[in-house]
Amino acid sequence: MVDGAGGGEGLLFLTDEQLRKGIEAMFFAYRGFTADPDRILEGMDYGRAHHRAIHFIHRSPGTTVSNLLTILGVTKQSLNRVLRSLVEDGLVEARVGRADKRERHLYLTAKGAELERALSDAQRARMRAAYRAAGPAAVAGFRTVLEAMMDPEMRRQFQGLRDGGA
Repeated sequence: MVDGAGGGEGLLFLTDEQLRKGIEAMFFAYRGFTADPDRILEGMDYGRAHHRAIHFIHRSPGTTVSNLLTILGVTKQSLNRVLRSLVEDGLVEARVGRADKRERHLYLTAKGAELERALSDAQRARMRAAYRAAGPAAVAGFRTVLEAMMDPEMRRQFQGLRDGGA
């Protein structure tokens, strides 16, 4: 999808001003995209790192701490702080690995799944409205642009998740 095919040659002539507008649109879209979950998390003493952890644990139940570190690209110390609070608050359960006792496999509890649903519902509603307003061709183009912006390793991780892997 990111191979440069599809008539993208004309896009090589974007002006700096057009690129600046795209960058600014991305900043403002991100603010909007994160605003709803931020409001939900506000009174819970959680932030975006908690949200991302909850999202990917939900997406891949039983994922290991090591795998989550790779997906999130954060330090072990930072992730441990986030996971500690989620476990202590009863949102995430960490189970010892069967094959390797050093591994911890992560699962959302019922309470964690409820929070994940509230966070995702808010973002899905915003994405659904934006996609409907833009139309199918714009949605496909947007996805292509996002994938093209990813570093190769991140793109591989994303494609693995997209294709059902963890």
